[in-house]
Amino acid sequence: VQLVQSGGGLVQAGGSLRLSCEASGRSFSSYTMAWFRQAPGKEREFVAANSWRGGYAYYADSVKDRFIISRDNDKNTVYLDMNTLKPEDTAVYYCAVARTAYYSGTYYYTDEYDYWGQGTQVIVSS
Repeated sequence: VQLVQSGGGLVQAGGSLRLSCEASGRSFSSYTMAWFRQAPGKEREFVAANSWRGGYAYYADSVKDRFIISRDNDKNTVYLDMNTLKPEDTAVYYCAVARTAYYSGTYYYTDEYDYWGQGTQVIVSS
């Protein structure tokens, strides 16, 4: 199983970016997929999750109404559209896949996920 991330980079505050994460090795249509981020000197934190139950998405309060998580099961890919970016969104972003199919949990904790992408740097300048 491999998760390959793309997107990210440098953007001015108020701008937008899209992150992509393509999974290979198996189909993840029955798995919750998520995004986390880690800023320098801080712990990895939950950003958003897209449940295996179609249409259900969960967001951290800090990104709600600005970020949108979506997935394309045919492409085994999860996306994170980030809008109205703020300097405090600067971090390395990681995609993740839940530990089991049809997993139901809080989705907020890193130990609920077994597979991780390589990380993508996002820098938002003020």
